Amino acid sequence: MIIGLSIILLLVLFLPFTKFVERNLEVFLFIMGVSAVAVSQVFSWPLVKEALIHPINITLAVLFAGLLFRWFQAPIEKGIVWISKVMPYPLFIALFVIILGLLSSVITAIIAAIILVAVVSVLKLDRKSEIQLVVLACFAIGLGAVLTPIGEPLSTIVVSKLDEDFFYLLKLVGASVIPAVIIFGVLAAFMIKPRNKCEDVSGTSEIAAGIELEEQSQAYDQSIDPAANKEIRTVKESYGEIVIRSLKIYLFVMALTFLGAGFEPFIEAYILDLSPRFMYWINMVSAVLDNATLAAAEISPAMNDVTIQDILMGLLISGGMLIPGNIPNIIAAGKLNITSAEYARFAFPIGLAAMVIYFMIILLI
Repeated sequence: MIIGLSIILLLVLFLPFTKFVERNLEVFLFIMGVSAVAVSQVFSWPLVKEALIHPINITLAVLFAGLLFRWFQAPIEKGIVWISKVMPYPLFIALFVIILGLLSSVITAIIAAIILVAVVSVLKLDRKSEIQLVVLACFAIGLGAVLTPIGEPLSTIVVSKLDEDFFYLLKLVGASVIPAVIIFGVLAAFMIKPRNKCEDVSGTSEIAAGIELEEQSQAYDQSIDPAANKEIRTVKESYGEIVIRSLKIYLFVMALTFLGAGFEPFIEAYILDLSPRFMYWINMVSAVLDNATLAAAEISPAMNDVTIQDILMGLLISGGMLIPGNIPNIIAAGKLNITSAEYARFAFPIGLAAMVIYFMIILLI
């Protein structure tokens, strides 16, 4: 069993970076999830029922949000552009990431991710800035959503398992999570530039950059500048595209349900008795496995608050490092066509740095 699950884990970690698997990621993860369940010998009809039912709410939320955005696309776009123009752009980006991250604990991580996609679609950023904004916002959403039991499945499971009150997680990890969300917002303010932001160049490159900037400015004015009295010319998704994306999300979440169940016996047998600080690093597998399932397997009422806090922070931070690690990553990457390699190229170093920084805080405290 150990060898089989180890092989599956390695395949899930590395094969999504190949073009063939990238194009069929949902099907690939579903096959890996079923394989993990078979290797662990935990296949059961209750598990199948859970896998069929668990993705429904998420899928419906994505579907309805996609339809609403299609129906109200023009006023939403104009409103976002107006807000981005009446305040300094870095301040707008910082507040957007911070407020969305903290608000996700109330509106759920799913709705926050859908709002993220809507705003990023309107801002018309260059590809690099778009990916960076998505990654930083997904880290903020993944962290902020844990502050209440309604924010995400992980927080619901933890509060229920420990039989604690509504504000337990806010009191337990709020002092760690809220500053982290603010830091991700500040990083976004410094790193994300408007589409038509001119860089300093010289010689012939200056001429080329000037031409490119003029073309971008014209496109920018035509697409998102309401002051120019021009109609927004963004392309609306077809109903078929909205439905297909929702079905992909359904299959994706089903696959994660199977993966989590398949690896649960392995976690219970070989990980739960490890020291909390070692489990903090082991929980980097949350980058590819459902962190709610990991929390359900690892968290116990017998643990003290410090141990629970360290375990949760390891799960939450690493959940933003790869696309399968958290629902916001899955929704945003799927909608904006961000590949696993593009996401990981920026998210993994950021997540690893955050893991190291927080671990140093653990050691000092």
